[in-house]
Amino acid sequence: MAEVPPRARQPQAVLFACGQNSVRSPMAESLLRQMFPQAVYVRSAGVKKGELDPFAVSVMAELGQDISQHKPTTFEELEDWEGLNFGLIITLSPEAHHKALELTRTIAADVEYWPTPDPTTTDGNRAQKLAAYREVCDGLFARIRKRFAKPGPAGL
Repeated sequence: MAEVPPRARQPQAVLFACGQNSVRSPMAESLLRQMFPQAVYVRSAGVKKGELDPFAVSVMAELGQDISQHKPTTFEELEDWEGLNFGLIITLSPEAHHKALELTRTIAADVEYWPTPDPTTTDGNRAQKLAAYREVCDGLFARIRKRFAKPGPAGL
């Protein structure tokens, strides 16, 4: 069985990207940072700049994570402020995936596409909307845990 190269398995720096950096990517950034605080540098960005979503803040607060100070950032702003030195870009929306693939022409980064529903499109009352945000958060949590878990003794 072929070994996965360490760089492909555990990148040093991860960028989560979605449409507006207001729900999915800030959630994922916070979850990864909380789960593996010493293991990896993590940021998030969007194709366009949005406003931080209060439902996202509420759902993350239920997990004891405060994203209320998150400032939505675009790829371009992130590049201007600190550069795009990420070993892995995880895209959560089609437009972010397209943008990340475009960037790989000029930067050396692996790109993984994790299609993640946009909970902002959910209709209904507050409880129904929060349920949709929780579902997105739970999906991201499970995917992050699986992707970034240290391999066990059996190489799992």
